[in-house]
Amino acid sequence: MLTKRIIPCLDVRDGKVVKGINFVGIKEVGDPVELAAEYDRQGADELIFLDITATSDDRNTMVDMVERTAKQVFIPFTVGGGIRSIEDIRKMLLAGADKVSLNSSALKNPDLIRQGAEMFGSQCIVLAVDAKKREDGTGWDAYLAGGRINTHKDVIEWVKEAEKLGAGEILLTSMDADGTLQGFDLELTQAVRNAVNVPVIASGGCGKLEDFYDVLKEDTADAALAASLFHYGTLSVGEVKDYLKEKGIHAR
Repeated sequence: MLTKRIIPCLDVRDGKVVKGINFVGIKEVGDPVELAAEYDRQGADELIFLDITATSDDRNTMVDMVERTAKQVFIPFTVGGGIRSIEDIRKMLLAGADKVSLNSSALKNPDLIRQGAEMFGSQCIVLAVDAKKREDGTGWDAYLAGGRINTHKDVIEWVKEAEKLGAGEILLTSMDADGTLQGFDLELTQAVRNAVNVPVIASGGCGKLEDFYDVLKEDTADAALAASLFHYGTLSVGEVKDYLKEKGIHAR
């Protein structure tokens, strides 16, 4: 069995880590660089930073944070939010990020995935998908602008297209499960897993140890991402890995 990854996610707004429920009700929870260093100490396999209000073109705050994080942590980390061009990708990678996450910009300009993969390698390009189930239950739509705008683009068709363009990984967030602590959206995650041959990171809804097991035990996801559980000290990364090991799942 391939080893699985445990990934804390840090949603960053105005230089602080924040967390909400179903993409709203945002609260500050700490300093991103300090939290990143703590998760590195706990044995996280990777980290993901998402600038959740990247509406301005001024990326200086994020670049500074990436540079400071790169000096403090020794595990791969991905940065996303407001990355709209090849130059933005280059800036983040030069600042110390290992990968960049593209969401709204890729939906608006899918060719950015191809350009990024050709220039920096597919392993650097993560497609982030904010997915919400359609009211008629026929599938999921991809949302942009931090979950505020429905593109009416089918999630399964979108991940297939992105893989063909060169995306090396899918960061899949269930908007329905996000922040609820009721467990990952297994139906959505499995549907995306079945559609692509690149690694899938499950995100949204993790609330207890068993949730990690449920999403990693079959071939549902390659990695499990959590935020609230780790930020509020409910669980440590080490506790999650010890539990998974007992259950026969090998994390890195």
